[in-house]
Amino acid sequence: DIHANDQLRTAQEYLPLVIRHQSGASVRLADVAEVVDSVEDLRTSGLVNGQPAVMVIMFRQPGANIIETVDNVRQILPQLEASLPGAVKLSVVLDRTPPIRGSLHDVERALIISCLLVILVVFIFLRNVRATVIPGVAVVVSLIGTFGVMYLFDYSLDNLSLMALTIATGFVVDDAIVVLENITSHIERGERPMQAALRGAKEITFTVVSMSASLVAVFIPILLMGGMVGRLFREFAVTLSAAIAVSLVLSLTTTPMMCALLLKPRDGEAHGRLYRASERAFDLVREGYEQSLRWALRHSRLMLGLIALTLAINVYLYIVIPKGFFPEQDTGRLSGFIQAAQDISFQAMKEKLAQVVEVIRQDPEVDHVVGFTGGTGGGGISANAARMFISLKPFEERKSSVGQIMTRLRKKLSTLPGAPTFLQPVQDIRIGGRGSNALYQFTMQGEDLEELNSWAPRVVQKLRTLPDLVDVSSDQQNKGLQTALIIDRDTASRLGIRPKIIDDTLYDAFGQRQISISYTLLNQYHVVMEVAPRFWERPETLRDIYVPAGGGALVPLSAFSRHETKATALAVNHQSQFPAVTASFNLAPGAALGDAVAAVEDATRRMGLPASIRGSFQGTAQAFQSSLSNQPLLILAALVTVYIVLGVLYESYIHPITILSTLPSAGMGAVLALLIFKTDLSIIAVIGIILLIGIVKKNGIMMIDFALDAERKSGLAPEEAIFQACLLRFRPIMMTTMAALLGAMPLALGHGVGSELRRPLGIAIIGGLIISQVLTLYTTPVVYLYMDRLRLWLAAFRNRPARQG
Repeated sequence: DIHANDQLRTAQEYLPLVIRHQSGASVRLADVAEVVDSVEDLRTSGLVNGQPAVMVIMFRQPGANIIETVDNVRQILPQLEASLPGAVKLSVVLDRTPPIRGSLHDVERALIISCLLVILVVFIFLRNVRATVIPGVAVVVSLIGTFGVMYLFDYSLDNLSLMALTIATGFVVDDAIVVLENITSHIERGERPMQAALRGAKEITFTVVSMSASLVAVFIPILLMGGMVGRLFREFAVTLSAAIAVSLVLSLTTTPMMCALLLKPRDGEAHGRLYRASERAFDLVREGYEQSLRWALRHSRLMLGLIALTLAINVYLYIVIPKGFFPEQDTGRLSGFIQAAQDISFQAMKEKLAQVVEVIRQDPEVDHVVGFTGGTGGGGISANAARMFISLKPFEERKSSVGQIMTRLRKKLSTLPGAPTFLQPVQDIRIGGRGSNALYQFTMQGEDLEELNSWAPRVVQKLRTLPDLVDVSSDQQNKGLQTALIIDRDTASRLGIRPKIIDDTLYDAFGQRQISISYTLLNQYHVVMEVAPRFWERPETLRDIYVPAGGGALVPLSAFSRHETKATALAVNHQSQFPAVTASFNLAPGAALGDAVAAVEDATRRMGLPASIRGSFQGTAQAFQSSLSNQPLLILAALVTVYIVLGVLYESYIHPITILSTLPSAGMGAVLALLIFKTDLSIIAVIGIILLIGIVKKNGIMMIDFALDAERKSGLAPEEAIFQACLLRFRPIMMTTMAALLGAMPLALGHGVGSELRRPLGIAIIGGLIISQVLTLYTTPVVYLYMDRLRLWLAAFRNRPARQG
């Protein structure tokens, strides 16, 4: 074998290389250059907690489970660390899963608490352990059956699906409660358990089917929603629909069977003082309701006026309530962006990054700070910018929220000259997100670049004066500097210097030219040539550059050229093929996205933005605008869908209106609760209002079913039929409402990781249930009587004989 030492594998081996012979002496590389083992691109820098670092940022594949992916990565880390040199430390500084795990843990705890509260409600009303077991089993089995449906649809346990399951605890028990209560009432009248189970289940079947079918119908508009919002909440709607369907089957099969086996006749049964006291208390409440209901029926016009007033208040509250998109979450992570002067050098930018990282790292509630600038892996950032990822300490170890930490850091970072830093909280759900300095974007685009460059800074300056906006910045990069080399072509030609020689010489000096590759057993390394970094910072270096002329002589670049410093654009951004400038902003503490959007639109309108420049919101703000315009349509679609389903079930145009008359009070209660707790009307809150459409109509269904049955079978007058229906169904109405209310309580009161996303749903449901429960017990009977009179009038109108011509 013949082996040649043609491979140089280390920097030291390059030092003795002879590059020229002059005057009988050898000029070696070590005489004119510094040769070091280093990174390929010197114009990049990364820091972790102030220490130099190389960062590997990994993203999961679409559809992959993030927790499973992270667990797999962590599993192979010890093997990777063992293969590294001892001086290199491998550590995880950014991990998205801890807040996700914490959020899932909190939702799971809320689910358990909801189940316990729902079962407690049943026990308080029935005061019988055996009776309480029956709906308790229905809740557990319904949830287990829902898990099976989720498995078939390839759903995972995430924030939305667990939120749906938590709400479902208050839904799935309703059917079992209604069946159980009806069977119990038969047993209390002296029937045997088996006979009572058969008769009670038969009587209540249509009511239960109507309740469940109309509740599932509420989710049809959500299932048909388009865009990212529709894709997100489709899983939510399917999970809830599956839970309701499973509970319906159980309530008509398992619940009557368990009632026949577990319930006992009440003949001669002795009760303790607590039972008797609670029974007297419930009787007093029922008697009070009976007296007040008689008064309401005598003053029916007043009740109709109350319904009309409720509708008007709904419209007013919808107009005045602050509107948002998704609630801002505390996920324990921040992203940061440094945007320095456009003429800054890499060395100065590197120093600014180190200063900012050090200030953030000193905060006692910050765990890790990762920052990087330069290179091609910076997410498309320009030369005067740097990016940061900030991990906060675990939620339970912090005293401040993410908003308070951001406010604190803004004050500290504002003291650093020449390094404007913008922070934004990282969100679990960010629809329509674009890479920018802040969460929301307003883009101006036009055909005339000069006109756009003139107006964009004025608009950005105006936005900085708006009180609802903070962290306002622009991606306009038109004030950079460039050095133009102006060549005297005649002189260069006379010296025998071609333009390509000039280009090659400049690239050799400043372009980090790759001149060779060093191969090893496991890797390959590029050999890069350039001038020393100290010569990058000033254009005067061009005077020291020599170019080979004809005949081999070296001629200074200044002999046939001069240089000029000019302004230039570091970047020209485009949108839809037109030049565009995007202004980014965050919301001030307590500000709503709807108010901020309105303020920006008003400000640009007052400025008289030319017609040739079109301003529009992008990213999350654009998705918010779209959702805001669709909210009334979504609620209207849910109402129409429920009306159609109820119309088919009752074979009537009139009775569905009576049932839906329960909804205005629920909407008013939901929006009032959001206002009281200073919560925006977000997408999550709107979903809660849509759910209320399905919940509160159950009260009307239970009343009207009994009233219609009493009219048909017993021949009662409508007034007496609806009066008896209200009294007979008072206990199941109270039970189902309390079950739904307490099922939503853990969501409304939660303060764990990611609770901001779930809280509006619980607040809206609880507020709507409280107000609707108080009002609909009186307004629904009145509406029933007026609708019955309307039905009789329409029947008489259709049957009257035609006039003789």
